[in-house]
Amino acid sequence: MVALGLQATHFTAPQQLPTPKQRSFSNYIRCGIAEASGEPAPLGQKTKYNDGFFEKTFMTLFARKMERFGAAGTEAKKGWFDYDYDSFVEASKRVMQGRSRLQQQQVVREVLLSMLPPGAPAQFRKLFPPTRWAAEFNAALTVPFFHWLVGPSEVVEVEVNGVKQKSGVHIKKCRYLENSGCVGMCVNMCKIPTQDFFTNEFGLPLTMIPNFEDMSCEMVYGQVPPPFEEDPASKQPCFAEICSMANPSSSVCPKLQA
Repeated sequence: MVALGLQATHFTAPQQLPTPKQRSFSNYIRCGIAEASGEPAPLGQKTKYNDGFFEKTFMTLFARKMERFGAAGTEAKKGWFDYDYDSFVEASKRVMQGRSRLQQQQVVREVLLSMLPPGAPAQFRKLFPPTRWAAEFNAALTVPFFHWLVGPSEVVEVEVNGVKQKSGVHIKKCRYLENSGCVGMCVNMCKIPTQDFFTNEFGLPLTMIPNFEDMSCEMVYGQVPPPFEEDPASKQPCFAEICSMANPSSSVCPKLQA
């Protein structure tokens, strides 16, 4: 498998050392990591998290929304405080069952819209027109507010249309991909619908570039995403050894073809 990348975007690691204030904020953001190192576990090992009230609230909200669209399960209905990250992933898997790639993406769009007040996309477009400032501001917001979903991340400098700006987010090891182990879930339930939501609903272009070799990911605000057929992610094979829905004989994940 090859790492995915787009030629138009170049990533540069942060050069400046964080100030004490930044370090304390960074420690707060990554407090969910239960590993001794404070960093995600090496590839092949599952990262341990110690989720707090904030993280579990978002897991519960999204899982309950997803359950409305998912195939009927055998487990009893959960109470409000019974959800965890595994519950959220399982709800995502049930959404995939019996749906095409486009139908899966449409469900995620509906879930995201249902989490927002009426008129929110239009207000977002007014507050955040597609400028460099808007791209950098949303990159900064992504680090704390997406932590529950993808794990620890950091803002990085990227080059968008020939301009260097700090509108990139490097996700060190995506929690969603790590826990699902499914290429199709990564692309259909996260990458494509998130790109489309920001680009088409909010009017702020976003490109997500998953690396299926180390489970990291780059989010590039301000970068228009490529058509699905031209995206390297659309040709990615299954994680044959870790995905329960994998088809090892297929050169491309079947969930990306449906």
